[in-house]
Amino acid sequence: QVQLVESGGGLVQPGGSLRLSCAASGSIGGIYTMAWYRQAPGKQRDIVARIGRTGSTNYADSVQGRFTISRDNAKNTVYLQMDSLKPEDTAVYYCKYSNIVKDYWGQGTQVTVSS
Repeated sequence: QVQLVESGGGLVQPGGSLRLSCAASGSIGGIYTMAWYRQAPGKQRDIVARIGRTGSTNYADSVQGRFTISRDNAKNTVYLQMDSLKPEDTAVYYCKYSNIVKDYWGQGTQVTVSS
């Protein structure tokens, strides 16, 4: 089993920045990827960013150039640096760990962008 604990969510003003963290524990090892998803009220859960074991990254078009995903393998932690935040970024953000067997999800952390 893999457990994911997210932190760093909160309320920020438009144009502000926030960094989310997701610490993984448990059966960590082998080939795995980590990703951030988000889900706004009444909307589907969409991928925001993904990072592979060796650091390759992919971003949703809506956050390209504003968000940066990174990982610290020694700490089993993935980060999402969010800059130039917009109200439409408001959502519950979920961390996902994926190996070749299954996906694991964090509990989610609320990000609210509002003045």
